[in-house]
Amino acid sequence: MRDDSENSGEIPPETATLPLDAWHRAKGARMVEFAGYWMPIQYEGIMAEHMWVRDSAGLFDVSHMGQLALSGVGAAEALEVLVPGDISALKPGRMRYSLLLAEDGGILDDLMITNEGDQYGIVVNGAVKWDDIGYLRENLPDDITLNHNDDYGLLALQGPKAVDALARLVPEAASLVFMQAMRAEWQGHAIALSRSGYTGEDGFEISLPNEALTAFADALCAEPEVMPIGLGARDSLRLEAGLPLYGHDLDEDIDPVEGDLAFAISKRRREDGGFPGAARILGHLADGSPRKRVGLTIDGKLPVREGAKLFDGNTEIGVVTSGGFAPSVGAPIAMGYVPRGSAEPGTAVAAEVRGKRVPCTVTAMPFIPHRYVRKQGA
Repeated sequence: MRDDSENSGEIPPETATLPLDAWHRAKGARMVEFAGYWMPIQYEGIMAEHMWVRDSAGLFDVSHMGQLALSGVGAAEALEVLVPGDISALKPGRMRYSLLLAEDGGILDDLMITNEGDQYGIVVNGAVKWDDIGYLRENLPDDITLNHNDDYGLLALQGPKAVDALARLVPEAASLVFMQAMRAEWQGHAIALSRSGYTGEDGFEISLPNEALTAFADALCAEPEVMPIGLGARDSLRLEAGLPLYGHDLDEDIDPVEGDLAFAISKRRREDGGFPGAARILGHLADGSPRKRVGLTIDGKLPVREGAKLFDGNTEIGVVTSGGFAPSVGAPIAMGYVPRGSAEPGTAVAAEVRGKRVPCTVTAMPFIPHRYVRKQGA
């Protein structure tokens, strides 16, 4: 395929800095290495930041994510060869969650795809973005163009008051509903908005040039509803929302049905197939998968974290892939994989923590209701 990126073949540094690195440090952020970048894990404390997002609006810097643009005649159809969604039916200004699949149906990444009218925007996870770019370049036709927009940063404004704060800067943002996107302008800069996010709350993701990030972040944080939020709260928020994290709850050994992501396989693709691993995935849709990602409530106050083994009696049956204290729930929660026969809500299992068996109960996710703003009647 053709590649018009200026950085074609560039090897990223071992630990990179975000465009807003100095801004985070000036705000008192504690920085950690994550997905190849120095990232803010917290400012005032994970618990306080978590609850602020649930009650008001929090600003996250997610510029480590890969922002890609796909263009050319037949771009949607070419992308459909690699993902299980109906991309051809995606209307301009609409977005769709999808999965980049390996030949055997394993998940290489989960991603967001937006029809921007003249191209398709793709946001991929930071930890695997270079692998994704390489995979797309290798598997898309030569007449499809892929750009890596690394001169743009990405901010997420999340929480029930996010729309109030953002609309003062970009009034047209208020017209969007969940999974809609648009282009706009802020102080002479071209920006892209979507009403989406990774917390279970209403909110927006805003893509804008790196040189505008500091001024835009300052403007948002000057609004009374907004404070900066770190990775720690982002993780506890997404866990409560039942949202998987790639590399932890999803990987190339897990297919979409096992990962409880069958909704990403559109009706037409279920009928037509034509995506990697279709035989395995459609077989699991028809007959059930051997294992499934489930939610777990924990008996007691001891957190059950990633890597804890799960047991039915004395038989090891699965593993925890994410877990921790859930501030909005007021108790520890987790998610993990168990056999299909143990995946029904209400099933009792146990997790092994420091040699001790901790009683757990399989539960439906999300752990708290999503509060997305959807189109009326949708």
